[in-house]
Amino acid sequence: MGKLIRLGFAAFVLSMATREVSAKDQLSMDRVMTADGTIQGTLEGDVAAFKGIPFAAPPVGSLRWRAPQPVVKWSGIRSATAFGASCVQAKSGLDGGNTQSEDCLTANVWTKRNHLHKRLPVMVWIYGGGFVVGSSASPFYNGTPFVGRDVVLVSFNYRLGRFGFFAHPAIDVRSNLEPIGNYGIQDQIAALKWVKKNISAFGGDPENVTIFGESAGAISVNILMTTPEARGLFVKAIAQSGFGRTDPPSLATAEASGIAFATRQGITGDGAGTASALRALSTNAVLGEAVTLLDPAIPKPMIDGRIIRERTDMAFAKGHQMKIPYLLGGNSFESSLFALVISANPSAVFKRSGISQEKAIQLFGEGDAMRAAFNLATVSLMTEPDRYLADKGVDAGMPIFRYYFSYVPKALRGAEPGAVHGAEVPYVFTALPAVATRLGGRLIPAASAEDRVIAEAMQTYWTNFAKTGAPGTSANVRWPAYAPGQTTILEIGNAGVTVRPPLFPEQLDAVKAAAQALGAP
Repeated sequence: MGKLIRLGFAAFVLSMATREVSAKDQLSMDRVMTADGTIQGTLEGDVAAFKGIPFAAPPVGSLRWRAPQPVVKWSGIRSATAFGASCVQAKSGLDGGNTQSEDCLTANVWTKRNHLHKRLPVMVWIYGGGFVVGSSASPFYNGTPFVGRDVVLVSFNYRLGRFGFFAHPAIDVRSNLEPIGNYGIQDQIAALKWVKKNISAFGGDPENVTIFGESAGAISVNILMTTPEARGLFVKAIAQSGFGRTDPPSLATAEASGIAFATRQGITGDGAGTASALRALSTNAVLGEAVTLLDPAIPKPMIDGRIIRERTDMAFAKGHQMKIPYLLGGNSFESSLFALVISANPSAVFKRSGISQEKAIQLFGEGDAMRAAFNLATVSLMTEPDRYLADKGVDAGMPIFRYYFSYVPKALRGAEPGAVHGAEVPYVFTALPAVATRLGGRLIPAASAEDRVIAEAMQTYWTNFAKTGAPGTSANVRWPAYAPGQTTILEIGNAGVTVRPPLFPEQLDAVKAAAQALGAP
């Protein structure tokens, strides 16, 4: 009897211990101890979400126009159930509809509910918006679908506009050897360092991180691939519409712009008092007048000599980029981003490209100058630079996967001549609206069955790439690695997903030759 009692008591203790462990595990599914403190997220189905996690100190007051500084650790449990404030910017459809603040350097993580003891691949999203607008709080950037594919999704905010990209001699000379000017890119590097340090607590593998972004986010991806400051923070990269021949301004040009801004605020000189006066300006004063993406004075990444040392195409030409798997591509109607300017002055496109109007009409316009201007703008800004970076990547021994997105929803065919800039983003995130909605002023129709097939294919390719370094097969089509001159371009278009012959090589060759004549590599 005594033996039975002892066995029964042992079984009871084991049962209670098991329940206690289960309770702790359940609790820890929405509580994570980061390097800076414990956070409490939310659970929904199989997904644990953590939002508004600080990855750097608030860049306010004396920390405005400083490299991101360490987070002040906290005690107790910090709520991580809502997005942090979006970085200060002009109001638009791309600001996430969120509160804005200079205190905006926060990250978000979506992971498996039972993320304990897992090492899932990690994808880190960098939003676009011309470096002047954008927010990780956008509903189109929801990470939940990625979790369903066994991927941890991370997004974050980075400083924008004059808050993120600003140079002035009074500030630069007193940088205490910190990087200067490109504060928004420094924020991105700080976020990636946070991921490296903390993502294992969320079930992510810090040695299998893929960065991906669109437009300014893709330009950022290319910058991060070419800066020594980001080495070791990711192992794969995806650039969606990356403007691969972007020519950043010099530090001297950026400082001249900064001096002009300071003068407009009544601040002159380059001493310590000038730096303090600039940092004492109100948020609205720094935000300043609204700017368009085409404003030549718009704050943007600059060649500062440390974070950005050379333009992307030059870095690839010299083999200075990370030699990692690289997926890149663009859309068939990228020039939609500049529609008003091109319509008002199509001849400016010919002048900028270095291709005469007569030749452009012959190659790109089917006899029509306006059509030639739009098609030439797409090819010179996106399609040819993509091919150039892909070719140089292959030369460097990198696994390269190149795509061309030309899909237009049936409801918009006829109204749009091709896939506009940014059109692929809702498909990558499978964030297709059930009812017609607008993103950045563009109508996105209610999702059709055909739209969902495209979205399923794209997210499958993207997550396969994050897991293995190759996009593999989706929609019964295997995406082959890129090789110059071969049929290795994946088109995602109205006919579905196809592997197609090289894109219009005669036009691309003409654009490349013209770019090189103007000094490009």
